[in-house]
Amino acid sequence: MAKLALVAMLIFLFFKTIPWVQSIEDGPNKLNWATRVDSGKEVVTNLQFYFHDTLSGKNPSAMRVAEASNYTDNSWTLFGAVMMADDPLTEGPDPASKLVGRAQGLYGSAGQEELSLIMAMNYGFKDGMYNGSSISIVGINRALHPVREMAIVGGTGLFRMARGYAIAETHWFDPTSGDAIVWYNVTVIT
Repeated sequence: MAKLALVAMLIFLFFKTIPWVQSIEDGPNKLNWATRVDSGKEVVTNLQFYFHDTLSGKNPSAMRVAEASNYTDNSWTLFGAVMMADDPLTEGPDPASKLVGRAQGLYGSAGQEELSLIMAMNYGFKDGMYNGSSISIVGINRALHPVREMAIVGGTGLFRMARGYAIAETHWFDPTSGDAIVWYNVTVIT
């Protein structure tokens, strides 16, 4: 009898402490860009998407709204330039791939010796169970580094009280126009 109670207790502890993946529905509501693990105490969500920052063309998604006169355009890092953005977030690198949300906010060139963008952006999602939820990312984005890490400092909806980090990697960049496609791998803890 004592062995049976010990086995039952071990099984209970096993199931209580191991995080379980919460599947996201198959069919039309399936999300290929997001996974969610619920341990009972915290939920860890991994999001992978592409950020499309377009400065050129008839319909740019980001534009300069401020600069340091007589300095910004003479600085190779564009030090002092402030950009306002409303960038699409997609499931794949192709701009025509499925729209999963939008990144709205601002970023500015904060580095005099290195291209370092200070980012204050809200990533609002529009797909599946994350529709209406958002995360806020703040931090330095050293744009010429192959991999950058920024902090998640909050969120709304399913990401209320969020914390975590975002890893950004440039997928494509046009140095002439400044247009870029950046892959994000985001870990959100709520």
